[in-house]
Amino acid sequence: MSFDLLIKNGTIVDGTGSLRYDADLGISGGKIEAIGRLEDAEAGRLIDASELIVAPGFIDMHSHSDVTLLDDPGGESKVHQGVTTEVVGNCGFSPFPIGPDGPEGASDPDMASDYPWTWNDLDGWASTLESNGISINMAPQVGHSAIRAAAGLNVDRRPTKDELQAMRRLVTESVEQGAFSLSTGLTVAPSMFGDTDEIVALAEALAPFDGAFYVTHARVWAGNHVNAVEEAMEIGRRAGVPVSYSHMAIIDSRFYGTGESMIAPIERARSEGLDATYDVYPYTAAGSHLGQMVPTWLNEGGESAMLRRLREPATRQKALDEIRTGHFGGLPWRFDTIVISYVKSEANQSIVGKSVQQVATERNQDPHETYLALLDEEDNHVGAVIHNRVESDVRYFLTHPLAMIGSDGNAISPTGVHSKEKPHPRFYGTYPRILGRYVREQSLMSLETAVHKMTGMPADRLPLKDRGRVEEGLVADLAIFDPNEVIDRATFDDPHQLAAGIRHVLVNGESVVSDGVHTGARPGRVLRRGS
Repeated sequence: MSFDLLIKNGTIVDGTGSLRYDADLGISGGKIEAIGRLEDAEAGRLIDASELIVAPGFIDMHSHSDVTLLDDPGGESKVHQGVTTEVVGNCGFSPFPIGPDGPEGASDPDMASDYPWTWNDLDGWASTLESNGISINMAPQVGHSAIRAAAGLNVDRRPTKDELQAMRRLVTESVEQGAFSLSTGLTVAPSMFGDTDEIVALAEALAPFDGAFYVTHARVWAGNHVNAVEEAMEIGRRAGVPVSYSHMAIIDSRFYGTGESMIAPIERARSEGLDATYDVYPYTAAGSHLGQMVPTWLNEGGESAMLRRLREPATRQKALDEIRTGHFGGLPWRFDTIVISYVKSEANQSIVGKSVQQVATERNQDPHETYLALLDEEDNHVGAVIHNRVESDVRYFLTHPLAMIGSDGNAISPTGVHSKEKPHPRFYGTYPRILGRYVREQSLMSLETAVHKMTGMPADRLPLKDRGRVEEGLVADLAIFDPNEVIDRATFDDPHQLAAGIRHVLVNGESVVSDGVHTGARPGRVLRRGS
């Protein structure tokens, strides 16, 4: 037997949740051709995986790398975690479709890129990525905010019958071009302006497409965390499509420790026949942009309109009066826990890494005023890490059988255009943190269970029939790591730290990480639903 690549002496954790076993892998033409004791096999290249785990490449079920790979095509922050596929288009934002008014409303500050948006649809976006070259696969979803923006609905009202039909057509066209699902971001504009009936009507457009599903960043207003899950399940039932709930967490401190109440609607829906799951990341802090927490009316009409209102003294005072009562429907502000992660201007670079409270103190200013001032000064391009959850809830949500892993972070580079920022460490550490901290150090779950949540389970959710498992005939997306060394290094103070212990990563059968070093290869491609 002869192969392009032979992986010898490894321990296979195959992504199904089954027990590990020892075997060799023979890879040719980008696929796993043989699994077993391949003692007499020959190969153009050999990897000795003695004392290492050979697993499917990790599928990041919740990413915002839609355009960051145009700036940082190597995707080092994710590839060095063992991630081989990024599921993008989350939280209602996707870089397509683009309507006559351009990308405003479709894009999110977290998706900021120096690369010009020259496309109008999924096909154009995918062609741009693949012609530039990327080191990691992308699995696209179409965002509700992008759909609304393309239809000219950056305003807080219901669509007309004709507008709704136009939006349904845009959903259908995106799924026909390969989008795996429709996503919403129901605390961010313009997705937040859609009511349940509108979202059901759009999700119904998914029903004719086998495996297409609805995924939601839900309406997590103060005290609404259970109702938010229930709305997601209602949409799935009424539309007749599977549901995935995004970044499961409790951010209202009055309800810490009540995770069972959030999972209950999903379990109930599953008992009634609805295919429902969720994703979660292993940190006690969120990452967002400050504009997400302003009063709803301030966001109406898009970012430019928001900034015009903010710069009008009367409406700025109105906004200031409202935010003094809290955010997200009444959550109390804790400005000392909101830490600036990026800004647009050079003038404010010194505040990156400081809390809003620290900035306010330095300016001798009320923190509510500082909060609005930063949005104004940075043209709404100011992000934050927000410490707003507790470890016991994180552990509960991670270990539940319905949980998949999603980082909610981007594929970037420590030396790229985002290197001056202080992003959430989940960009660099999500998967090794689970394997090192929660599997090896704390025995919170078995290695086989953890890998299943990162590979086979998201592959089934999408679905991706040719990846997510170590199995003959499947694509050789593989992560090879040392179970005794794998760990996250990224911290909140120093996030641009590549993970440890990930020795080799293969994407479509080609080595992207070899002996812990990025090879510079760009074999990634845009995966399509049904392909």
